[in-house]
Amino acid sequence: MSQDSQHGKWTISSSDDDDEALPPSGTTASKSSKPVKPSSQPSHSSRRSPSPRPVTAPVEVKSEPAGPPVSSLLIGSEARQSAALNLSNPVKYETSPSLAGKRKKEESGSAGWALSDSDEDDGEVKGNSHSNMPKRKPPSPKTKKPKAEHERPPSPHGRLYYIDEPEDFFESCAPCLNDTYRFYLNKVTGLDRKYNSGALHIRDILSPLFGTLKESAQFNYCFDIAWMVKQYPSEFRDRPVLIVHGDKREAKARLLQQAQPFPHVRFCQAKLDIAFGTHHTKMMLLWYEEGFRIIILTSNLIRADWYQKTQGMWMSPLFPRLPKGSSASAGESPTFFKRDLLEYLASYRAPELEEWIQRIKEHDLSETRVYLVGSTPGRYVGPDMERWGHLRLRKLLYEHTNPIPGEERWPVIGQFSSIGSMGLDKTKWLTGEFQRTLTTLGKSSLRPDPPLHLLYPSVEDVRMSLEGYPAGGSLPYSIQTAQKQLWLHSYFHRWKADTTGRSHAMPHIKTYMRVSPDFTQLAWFLVTSANLSKAAWGALEKNNTQIMVRSYELGVLYVPSAFNMNTFLVDKNPFPVSSSASGFLVPFDLPPTSYSQKDQPWIWNIPYNQAPDTHGNIWVPS
Repeated sequence: MSQDSQHGKWTISSSDDDDEALPPSGTTASKSSKPVKPSSQPSHSSRRSPSPRPVTAPVEVKSEPAGPPVSSLLIGSEARQSAALNLSNPVKYETSPSLAGKRKKEESGSAGWALSDSDEDDGEVKGNSHSNMPKRKPPSPKTKKPKAEHERPPSPHGRLYYIDEPEDFFESCAPCLNDTYRFYLNKVTGLDRKYNSGALHIRDILSPLFGTLKESAQFNYCFDIAWMVKQYPSEFRDRPVLIVHGDKREAKARLLQQAQPFPHVRFCQAKLDIAFGTHHTKMMLLWYEEGFRIIILTSNLIRADWYQKTQGMWMSPLFPRLPKGSSASAGESPTFFKRDLLEYLASYRAPELEEWIQRIKEHDLSETRVYLVGSTPGRYVGPDMERWGHLRLRKLLYEHTNPIPGEERWPVIGQFSSIGSMGLDKTKWLTGEFQRTLTTLGKSSLRPDPPLHLLYPSVEDVRMSLEGYPAGGSLPYSIQTAQKQLWLHSYFHRWKADTTGRSHAMPHIKTYMRVSPDFTQLAWFLVTSANLSKAAWGALEKNNTQIMVRSYELGVLYVPSAFNMNTFLVDKNPFPVSSSASGFLVPFDLPPTSYSQKDQPWIWNIPYNQAPDTHGNIWVPS
């Protein structure tokens, strides 16, 4: 079937024509692509200089239906495994129309990945069946090549695309000691060196420069346990690690199987009692000889999330231990971060987290200047409605920001990597509920209707990215959802990030903010795991007397009053990082660039075979 819109014509295969063809919840409909290079074209001819090293881990796939009935494909880490298998065998772009979109029939080796999944979810949605994974003829025993012990897994673009990271990529760098905001981007391969100054890789975060690690807890959605363990410094590699996840049944069994070679890795399963919910929170708790540190971030614990995507994090100061005999209220911050974090951890109702709760109580978190904004699954009424989700954000903005003259001209910006079902028109949730939260500014009774800018990559953004089309596997806006909410696309803006050098590093970061009309000041800024979905942020029910939240999410809110400021000044030249910088780092360019009439939002489960990506490949979902 075809779908015409102001952003172009989409073509969808017959198997996806209607909702009746969709799999039931708990199954996987794998979507992936094999990239196609013209035989006359060298494998490196379409790459930018310097040539980036492509990601090799399975891509993160998200699709966030608002709940039953399922209105979009449920794709998850099974699909990510499938994608990894397919992407290791690229489909090359052919100049002959008769060949465009056809797959190579050569064999590829196993990608060697075994990532988590769960059957009911809507964040980075996971499946529990191998039945939809591509069928491949087993290689002949005579031609089967023995796997080298230290052989890298296949690249999404074939093994010829491997480029070693520069030597300085893994050099651990401590942030400036006088850093005000403690908000950092991840390092990205293939960029000019200056754009990674002050940015952090996972190896930096776990480096001995930040503390002598005793134990850690990793809260996340997707895990590659073997890869994760290797990111710890050798001297810390056998220190106890607690994995907090949301996997069930077969997915849980596979996750536990991954950890069999690592006896120091233990597990805590987050309760997901509401259908289509996920454990989407991404947080590290690091307990040191010297104290305690917390990182709230946007990256999964898989290789693909740490090399050629735009990601972000808040890294806490090193929290010192409180003197013995301190009161229960000791070590609290002006933002009540300690209380709120303990409340968030208590919401898991998990015995495995009790020792971590106790450790946090024993440390001084008073230096924290951000507010915690979390989501936990449940239906909440009365005062509890303001504990989680977007009503929690609304309460914080009401209490800790101030009205601004002319605020109706201060745009709201939302930037995300996945989109759930918003309903038949904007009033169903986006403007009728969520926008009311985002436009709250102090105790003003004024309810202006400022501009709303939503940043989500276009097809062209993905095509020209460092990863090429495979980057779209982490931007899983499905055709089934998109065609029901064409009204939403008029809000969309391109991903452009020249100021941070990351225009070609597709975003997996999620940020929300209120910006001045001239785009030089911020009224507030939020970095979070929460995408644009009701599952993540919650939706009001029962005539607005109840809010229902499906997923675990976590982020931190910056408000100027916590820094003794009226507004945050936007740093227009954030790289290279300097100790004298005082502006706030916004990951993308301001003002945002609206979609043109030719631009289309990236739809991950339809083919793109009319133009090759930066690796000379096309995108053919299976």
